Amino acid sequence: MERANLPWRWRLIAAVAGLLVRLLRWRIDVHGLDHVPKTGGVVLAFNHHSYVDFVMVGWPVVRTLRRPMRFLAKQEIWASRKVGWVVRWAKAIPVDRGSPERRAAAFDAAIEALTDGDVVAVAPEQTISGSFELLPLRTGAVRMAQLAEVPIVPVAGWGTQRAITKGAPKRLPRKLPVSVRFGEPLQVGPDDDVVAATDELAARMTALLHETQEVYPDGAPAGARWVPARLGGGAPSHEQVLQEQQERERRWDGGTGDP
Repeated sequence: MERANLPWRWRLIAAVAGLLVRLLRWRIDVHGLDHVPKTGGVVLAFNHHSYVDFVMVGWPVVRTLRRPMRFLAKQEIWASRKVGWVVRWAKAIPVDRGSPERRAAAFDAAIEALTDGDVVAVAPEQTISGSFELLPLRTGAVRMAQLAEVPIVPVAGWGTQRAITKGAPKRLPRKLPVSVRFGEPLQVGPDDDVVAATDELAARMTALLHETQEVYPDGAPAGARWVPARLGGGAPSHEQVLQEQQERERRWDGGTGDP
């Protein structure tokens, strides 16, 4: 796309993000961006392990494809003095995880954006994974792609969990390698089972994540807090994190079990 097609607010956001990345000398390595359509609605389903995952996902889409993005983000971010202006300017879609009615409103807003031809980025895990392994996906991302009749592109990134994540010091290290991979689009037909499609999406995201971890420039140092226990790192065990996640989901669902 031509630069003029990117709204001025997104040009400003991209400029600020670009300045930050240059100052910190982050090395963002991107593969598979050709899987993201240059026009038309598309869901980007990404793994969530850091508060700055939006840089990992948005950097190549905005700066290379010149496409603005609509992120689904928890409503609390809007009240933040530091980053509230970003989500408002970017027209992110607020999600109140404690209210079924407001979750439904966010879902409808996402479908409308996709129907209008927007890029909508979703973290189907709904929260940061403290184990840095993929948490069970909820079906929302697949259902919105199905109803809007748009493809869903799996995305896996690695590296931003070393910057700002749960249970770790809030810091922005210099010269950080950040890797991101976009996978082949998944088409969900009107009669396809959303649970089966979500399982397929999870399998693709997991495969992409493992591939990204295997070729990460800094490897997987033994005992490092940002490395999964599966790879010999010091992150919490995935079993422990899954138990905590199940308890959170019971609170979000209000006991309804609604996916």
